[in-house]
Amino acid sequence: MHVVIAEDNALLREGLVLLLTSVGHKVVAVAGTGPEILPALLEHHPDAAVLDVRMPPRFRDEGLRAALEAREKVPGLPVLVLSQYVEESYAAELLGGGANGVGYLLKDRVGRVDDFLDALERVASGSTALDPEVVAELLTRRRDSPLDSLTPREREVLKLMAEGHDNTTIAKTLVVTERAVSKDIGNVFLKLGLPPSDTGHRRVLAVLAYLNRRQTAGF
Repeated sequence: MHVVIAEDNALLREGLVLLLTSVGHKVVAVAGTGPEILPALLEHHPDAAVLDVRMPPRFRDEGLRAALEAREKVPGLPVLVLSQYVEESYAAELLGGGANGVGYLLKDRVGRVDDFLDALERVASGSTALDPEVVAELLTRRRDSPLDSLTPREREVLKLMAEGHDNTTIAKTLVVTERAVSKDIGNVFLKLGLPPSDTGHRRVLAVLAYLNRRQTAGF
């Protein structure tokens, strides 16, 4: 896998390079500031990009802006965004552009090597990888929404779906049958008013619908 890394912290940046190369990936470019990101992405068209949300010179949302712009110019470009804290607006904006091949992880997750590499692989394959803590916070902040009608089991299934897990993994995690998981997923879509669809990113449409409702309502 060819990867572009954008991270201003030199220690973390070099750590990511060493980690990825040690498992057989090739880091084709690194960026230490916001303005360096987009040119690197457009030049190399990597299999995946790992980007810090906040980059120099302003340390606001340079990494996110570069990711969104790159995905406009190269539709479907897999991007895994890293953040120090749960930034709900950033997650909403990233996912709002299309759920295929996007990920949002807290930086603490990078230290859990297996979790990080699994998320990167999922993003590169066109799936979604959301940090469990991000999903948990998103699912608990809003009140008086269709999410309130979900049962505890359906909320847990939605949480695992948003993290990017397939039915088999969800079934194993919850110690239930895949048939039961399929039923719960159907109930989630029904309660959130999501129409039937065969598109590849439908598994995260429930979370997208939730985020969109928050933005529309001005929360």
